[in-house]
Amino acid sequence: MSRRGTAEEKTAKSDPIYRNRLVNMLVNRILKHGKKALAYQILYRALKKIQQKTKKNPLSVLRQAIRRVTPAIAVKARRVSGSTQQVPIEIGSTQGKALAIRWLLGASRKRPGRNMALKLSSELEAANKGIGDAIRKKEETHRMAEANRAFAHVR
Repeated sequence: MSRRGTAEEKTAKSDPIYRNRLVNMLVNRILKHGKKALAYQILYRALKKIQQKTKKNPLSVLRQAIRRVTPAIAVKARRVSGSTQQVPIEIGSTQGKALAIRWLLGASRKRPGRNMALKLSSELEAANKGIGDAIRKKEETHRMAEANRAFAHVR
């Protein structure tokens, strides 16, 4: 039994322009060295570019991209009788969303070019279409989980 009180659940704040929690989560992951204003600037520019290219609501494109990249299962390393095995586990929606955001940003940072807003917008568009590095990462994770399905009982 814990001596400390239970931690209350924190609700994510929403951003000033779109009033969306998902946008705020993305901004907090783009954030580097505490420069939040710059992170907002990058994301808003990326969303504006998406708006200009696709002529669709950029928030719906963002939601769709994150939904496409979110994994259902992943593998976790477990030590079982001296050997480490990759055990497939199901992922909750919050954890899946966090993974999807991390993968999208990682893929967009790897893209060639200098402008992060441009790289992020093109990665979001690619994920929305079902192509791109973030989608490849999700499929790779699912393949790993499928290959290690024999160890599902270890959990």
